Amino acid sequence: MFSVRAVPALTRAGVDTPFSRLSVFSSRRPRSTVTSTSTSTSASASPQTDRDDAGSSGARHDSARWEESSDPGRGGTAAANESSVDFDQTQEAYKSKDSLELLRSLVVFKLCSYDFLVDKNKEIMDLGKKVIGQKAFDQLMKMTFYGQFVAGEDHRTIRPLLQKNQAFGVGSVLDYSVEEDISQEEAEQKEMDSCVSAAEKESVGKSPCVDHREKKYKAHKRFGDRRGGVTGARTYFYADEAKCDQHMETFLKCIKASGGSSMDGFSAIKMTALGRPQFLLQFSEVLVKWRRFFTFLAEHQGKHGMEALEQKLELEQLQEFLTRLGAKGDFYGWFTERKQESSGTIDMLDWNSLIDERTKISDLLVVPNVEEGVLEPLLEKFTIEEEKQMKRMLQRMDVLAKHAEENGVRLMVDAEQTYFQPAISRLTLEMQRIYNRKKAIIFNTYQCYLKEAYDNVSMDVELSRREGWCFAAKLVRGAYMYQERERAQEIGYEDPINPDYESTNRMYHRCLDYVLDEIALNRNANVMVASHNEDTVKYTLRRMNKLGLVPTENKVYFGQLLGMCDQISFPLGQAGYPVYKYVPYGPVSEVMPYLSRRVQENRGFMKGAQKERELLWRELKRRLASGELFYRPVY
Repeated sequence: MFSVRAVPALTRAGVDTPFSRLSVFSSRRPRSTVTSTSTSTSASASPQTDRDDAGSSGARHDSARWEESSDPGRGGTAAANESSVDFDQTQEAYKSKDSLELLRSLVVFKLCSYDFLVDKNKEIMDLGKKVIGQKAFDQLMKMTFYGQFVAGEDHRTIRPLLQKNQAFGVGSVLDYSVEEDISQEEAEQKEMDSCVSAAEKESVGKSPCVDHREKKYKAHKRFGDRRGGVTGARTYFYADEAKCDQHMETFLKCIKASGGSSMDGFSAIKMTALGRPQFLLQFSEVLVKWRRFFTFLAEHQGKHGMEALEQKLELEQLQEFLTRLGAKGDFYGWFTERKQESSGTIDMLDWNSLIDERTKISDLLVVPNVEEGVLEPLLEKFTIEEEKQMKRMLQRMDVLAKHAEENGVRLMVDAEQTYFQPAISRLTLEMQRIYNRKKAIIFNTYQCYLKEAYDNVSMDVELSRREGWCFAAKLVRGAYMYQERERAQEIGYEDPINPDYESTNRMYHRCLDYVLDEIALNRNANVMVASHNEDTVKYTLRRMNKLGLVPTENKVYFGQLLGMCDQISFPLGQAGYPVYKYVPYGPVSEVMPYLSRRVQENRGFMKGAQKERELLWRELKRRLASGELFYRPVY
């Protein structure tokens, strides 16, 4: 029968954590998160009152701001004392750049607008290395593309740039961007080797064993090279555990460098660098199936079409239904300490806490069988080595989080493909529960081109409120659209991406509004608006003014890539807003594969950077006319 209980994943991996466990299914009964009539807030005049009920909080958050958020050009009447930023003032925007740097930006942006150069950039670079030699080629790259988009080769050489940006009000999110230069065939083979379990490999060519896997969460060689169709995101392929340890050490150096460069820096990590992706695939499938089972039960109770947090299961009906399916046990009692104090309902957050504490992580990977009302293993068996690999991934995460906390650095967990992302988000949430108790240290990333983005944001905000930790998010539009759409169409599952750019815009502003409202109401959330879209940035400033959110609170951050959109980043920083550049670094020869791909996949943005090129030209002409052509930034 269903008999499970919730415990943080890091604790399951043998990591000693101070987190007080949220437990729902247990013979020893800690406090339940079920809404109770005896504990709800009674002060009706307080804006927090409606927020204590999970069912109403989502509607309140959404309906209060949705009319404004659906239109980037709207935001209500600004307060009389509002802050404003002029993104057309070139002297302020480029105060940190000498004229050679401005000229380099113009040349690089112009070259990136030519399709032939972008399409053939790898062949051209290979030819350049042969003609002028590796050393001269590296120097040429430092003067052009590498110098524009990459800070330096190691944590020592990047320090002058970080310090200069900091002097002009712009912080850094350090991102060690070395990417293995391997062929497509090698990438596909590595992916298949690392995403397929030993049991699955043994079953090839034999009679089918019990297998409840969905095709979305199985490795497919056709899409094994995850670098294809990706915008600005480096990719890791699993080799062995020693390589994962090397990645962890690299991230630790990145954290140390970030802590040494400023008091409030960020460091970015990717979870696929820290362990065998097989676990992320399988755990993602488990989480999705549990959530889908809740939706199935909610529809059975007539809750179809509601927002995720508005759906509540009546426990008595749930008990009757599961009993008819053949499941045994006191389901009602599992969810409540004392029945008379309970509202008699549970929501998605209560349901999500069903993931079990087991002695083996593989025992955690179970899924509900709707027909039989029992839990079934996702796979028949795991090897001892696979068990160890899963635990080591969680332990590496914990080491990084502890070092970030000790060095005063915020850890930014990057988003990845949708077939990995549910597990990545859940494990990031577990770190937030542990390390975000007093302030925001761990930031999760939400890709707003996903149809489920708002549900994910609203549920995580609600959970942070219930448990009393600091919600922290980076909002992006997304990096894997073309790859995700092609994979869904080819393999045959629902496209997870919003149908068009406008719907993604609406989703982004809807998620942003929800978090901004949360900040305004209780000041216990944080958000980074990671966007190059000037309208989105202006919209955020208007909403901050309307809600009374001042820059010095350091609750709302802005983020752009190094070498792009300086006309947004630096005016924001000089106006006192917390703004950060995503700063790639690494040796020239090892970063160029990543940089080459990013230039290809950002071609649309480069072509559309007409305003940026116009502002650069305007500033160069202004300096020439005013005798400041040899201007050098002073800081």
